[in-house]
Amino acid sequence: MYVRKPGDVLPSEVTPETVWRARREWMLRTGAAAAALSLPAWARADDALPGRASPLSVMDKQTPFKDVTTYNNYYEFGVDKSEPAKNAGRLQTRPWTVSVEGEVGKPRTFDIDELLKLAPMEDRIYRLRCVEGWSMVIPWVGYSLSEVLKRVEPTSKAKYVEFVSVVQRENMPGVRYAVLDWPYVEALRIDEAMHPLAMLVFGLYGKTLPNQNGAPLRLAVPWKYGFKSAKSLVKIRLVEQQPTSSWMKAAANEYGFYANVNPDVPHPRWSQATERRIGEDGLFTPKRKTLAFNGYGDQVASLYQGMDLKANY
Repeated sequence: MYVRKPGDVLPSEVTPETVWRARREWMLRTGAAAAALSLPAWARADDALPGRASPLSVMDKQTPFKDVTTYNNYYEFGVDKSEPAKNAGRLQTRPWTVSVEGEVGKPRTFDIDELLKLAPMEDRIYRLRCVEGWSMVIPWVGYSLSEVLKRVEPTSKAKYVEFVSVVQRENMPGVRYAVLDWPYVEALRIDEAMHPLAMLVFGLYGKTLPNQNGAPLRLAVPWKYGFKSAKSLVKIRLVEQQPTSSWMKAAANEYGFYANVNPDVPHPRWSQATERRIGEDGLFTPKRKTLAFNGYGDQVASLYQGMDLKANY
């Protein structure tokens, strides 16, 4: 894949910083305002979670709030895309703590309200690409995961970061079935986790994160397939050896550790070369070409120099 270098950019292509920052701010604010008009009653009551506009945002048209919150993968609440929105109201999100432990100098347990104030919130419009072939563009609210990791002082042995999601058996009908080995576990390499794009998310569309989207906090790793962005986190562990994630344990031939969006590597049961953007006229919308690294190659391709991304899928 060709990665564009700064020297390749023509002067005519450069937009002054004041202009693109103002444009991003306008898009974020108008998008959030438009979405607020169609919010259900439960999402309007004192749950605003504003952030400052981020230069890490993409300029794509945002997926409607209704689609973002009713078409979800969250198997703990059901395997059908509509089931999380129906069932996730049972999730108890207070009290909530997240432990950060393992190969760190200062292990620590954070209360969710402490995490909400840990770093300035940003509005980041990210692409989300799921392995089944659909995609969205979501305005998340949160900050870089590195803000938490640097506070616990990773040791030289910290090569990977493992993420563990909550299990509330009485509230999660999906965990009664052997779809996966619960709790849900995902992981990143330490340099991936420290990358500015790797995000801890607390909200979307300027509102507190809905339960079906992974409340009260989740990951967003936009250059990887959606299953890497674990939801409802309760534990973050820094470790020396590569962890085995839930989907790797369930089907290693289909779901690899890296899960970088790669149109040239087909899933065993379908192609990854194209995608359907949710909210664009449904099944009749022409499919669009999938972008390498989901379009974030300029920012992250250097993390994988020298790697065979077909073997390391």
